[in-house]
Amino acid sequence: MQVLDNNAHSVFLLTYHMVFVTKYRRKVINDSISKRAHEIFVSIAPNYNITCTEWNHDVDHVHILFKAHPNTPLSKFINAYKSASSRLIKKEFPEVKASLWKDAFWSKSFCLISVGGAPLEVLKQYIETQGEKR
Repeated sequence: MQVLDNNAHSVFLLTYHMVFVTKYRRKVINDSISKRAHEIFVSIAPNYNITCTEWNHDVDHVHILFKAHPNTPLSKFINAYKSASSRLIKKEFPEVKASLWKDAFWSKSFCLISVGGAPLEVLKQYIETQGEKR
């Protein structure tokens, strides 16, 4: 059973799956870079009421599962994270610069998908049957 989060005025469970891809899909992410990118994510996340629950990577992208609050400005967090992680990774792993085009580490695009505990069809059916007598 999933535990609901709460604040002073609400109860919620907002879970997201996000994917960041390197610029031009350059194959530059290894275990060390992924570990550092994850550390940066975890250090910035509390400022935006975000909690990382799962992290993994391939050579050209990272997958992140995280929880957020209703007041979380996701676009601001994403911009802050991508900017900070790009700057720090290039500084701490100078060998990466040789594989990148100009200064960009991450692609401008990203994938953000909301993830829920129930399948969509179950939720649709629940909403459709509200107000019906049993």
